[in-house]
Amino acid sequence: MFKTLIREFIYDLRNQKTRVTLTVISIIWGTMSVVLLLAFGFGLEKRMFEGQLNFTDATVSIWSGETSVIYQGLPKGRRIVFTIEDVALLRENIPLIELISPSYGRTMRVRRGDVRTTTYGEGVGPDYSEMRHMYPQPGGRYINDADVKDQRRVAFIGDEIAKTLFGSENPVGQKIEVDDLPYTVVGVMQPKLQTSMTNGPDSERVIIPHTTFATVYSQSRLWNIRMRPHDRYRVKELVSDAKYLLGRKYRFDPSDEYAIQIFDSIEFEEIAKKIWLGFNIFFGVIGSLTLIVAGVGVANIMYVVVKERTRELGIKRAVGAKRWHIITQYVGESFLLTGGGGVVGIGVSLIIIWLVSLVPTDQGVLKYMGHPIWSWPIAVVTVAILTAISLLAGIFPARQAAEVDPVEALRFE
Repeated sequence: MFKTLIREFIYDLRNQKTRVTLTVISIIWGTMSVVLLLAFGFGLEKRMFEGQLNFTDATVSIWSGETSVIYQGLPKGRRIVFTIEDVALLRENIPLIELISPSYGRTMRVRRGDVRTTTYGEGVGPDYSEMRHMYPQPGGRYINDADVKDQRRVAFIGDEIAKTLFGSENPVGQKIEVDDLPYTVVGVMQPKLQTSMTNGPDSERVIIPHTTFATVYSQSRLWNIRMRPHDRYRVKELVSDAKYLLGRKYRFDPSDEYAIQIFDSIEFEEIAKKIWLGFNIFFGVIGSLTLIVAGVGVANIMYVVVKERTRELGIKRAVGAKRWHIITQYVGESFLLTGGGGVVGIGVSLIIIWLVSLVPTDQGVLKYMGHPIWSWPIAVVTVAILTAISLLAGIFPARQAAEVDPVEALRFE
């Protein structure tokens, strides 16, 4: 049966060379459209999430706000101002907290010799490094507990501002002036992709101990407090506990959305995943439309084959061929035609994905697009579409062939 199917398939190829060639090319192109659109879509999604995590990794950030409701006899419109004591309050009373850091911030004038620049600087704690993926390059370090405790004038700087101030020199151990005060550089941040930011990228940032910041700038009000829970699935519980503690201290309604402002990066990540799912579905649909057009070509060929083989079908039915024999033959040919083009299309797509993966992603468009990714969802989607097209393109001509009346078919010229 299989040998007969292959033999007749080859016979059809010889008799319909131009039409088959164009159809196979369209199948190849449609398959490439599905695979490459999804591969680049998944690659872009991964790159965007990587950039997002480099700004905030599973954290909750809290900013002070202004009350909007009357609470315990106190009027609305009261300003809530966080202080360093609030960090200790949260750390000591919420066991769910894994990492926590205060954050002060302001624009700073930075100088090294004759080189001057202006950038945004922050005063933070050691936990800030992990939450913001601000990791030091080899030979340096981040702000540590001793720096905070002793209010040391040390600075951790971004990789770009390090190039601006020091060029090709190693900044670690050298002095810079921040707002006319000397600081020792203890580390330089590893280069990273950052697609989200506040007050500029981390690559241009100057980080100093929060105790040093508070003393130098006589600052008591925190810009924000950043926390990360032990269990990311309990972030709502963390937010609720934080609102309760701070609400009890500052006497505001914990349900007052304006008393404190909260950014939940985990919730934002979940929303972003749904958005990217929509984009990838859209990419898949666009690619599928090309394959559907190719499927029309396959169906057209199969109808032509049925028409040309009317007399042959009559003979087969007359000598005892069953309807399912006929249907299997034509559906099988449709699968061979579509599958052959699909295999070639997938192969060419994999070669393109491999070639693009050899291109560095540290500059140009690929810095933000990333490399295309071949994964099992792409394989499943592509095979499912090809299978559906094969069935639809083959089953209707096959049913027509199976319904041929042997007597009428034998009269066909």
